[in-house]
Amino acid sequence: MPTLRKIMRLGAASILIFTLMVACAVEQSQLNKKPEIAKKPKLEEKEGIASLTNKSEQSYKESFINSHGKTTGERIKVPEGYERVEVPRGSFAKYLRNLPLKPHGAKVKYYNGKEKPNDVYVAVIDMDVGTRDLQQCADAVIRLYSEYLYKNKQYDKIHFNFTNGFRADFRKWMQGYRIKVEVNKAYWVKKTGYCDDYACFRKYLDMVFAYAGTLSLSQEMKRIPLNDLQIGDVFLKGSDPGHCAMVVDMAQNPKTGEKIFLLAQSYMPAQDIHILKNPANDDDNPWYSINFGDILITPEWQFTKEQVFRFGE
Repeated sequence: MPTLRKIMRLGAASILIFTLMVACAVEQSQLNKKPEIAKKPKLEEKEGIASLTNKSEQSYKESFINSHGKTTGERIKVPEGYERVEVPRGSFAKYLRNLPLKPHGAKVKYYNGKEKPNDVYVAVIDMDVGTRDLQQCADAVIRLYSEYLYKNKQYDKIHFNFTNGFRADFRKWMQGYRIKVEVNKAYWVKKTGYCDDYACFRKYLDMVFAYAGTLSLSQEMKRIPLNDLQIGDVFLKGSDPGHCAMVVDMAQNPKTGEKIFLLAQSYMPAQDIHILKNPANDDDNPWYSINFGDILITPEWQFTKEQVFRFGE
């Protein structure tokens, strides 16, 4: 029996020693294991030059977007060799260049809150679209021009024609008159008292949006030659269907004289006004050259070089 107990004690001790050895081996293995390190993007050799294949690294490439910019002029950079054209203080051109933008990465929303699926823009203008399907393409042009006039209290210049030719003057609207439409006839009716606040102005615009369009705009705006293009001019096809996009900024190469421009639009259904990409550029450069030839190709429409219009003075 003493011999058996001795054997048992020796066995227990051996098991304990073996357990400790295994535990230490496992612990040492954990200590020797290197921590995980995020892998750098792989480099792809092209003609002896290493090029980045990871999109996160491509952010190091020169970008035309300043993500911290809050206005058109701050957000979108000009290409190398170009300078933004000078614009007078207080002008419509200055207003468009200083349009407030939603934060970089914001999505274009329809009037019903749904997101525009087409990725055709680089920035979204921070301006309400309303809750009805009204602010489409021509309406966006009307909106930008009238917002500038309203901001500068140029109320007498805020007037737009309906498709049937009826002229809707904001000054008349301010005096309490409202527009009644019966079939193809429109006329003024005295309804309320004087108003000139922003809510009054927005109701007036909704009325205009409902009955004006690209056709009426093409009939009241002035056609201009492409080489006279300025900020605030509009590429416009006045028909049904038609479309339009407004020039919201311009730059020029002082050496070559070449002009480039940015375009803003709305579309169908009513949606946020947005600054367009240029599908002809592979480097995400949103600027369009005035030397585009006979046809200007934008992401959702094509215009000819003759379809350039300007609001009257």
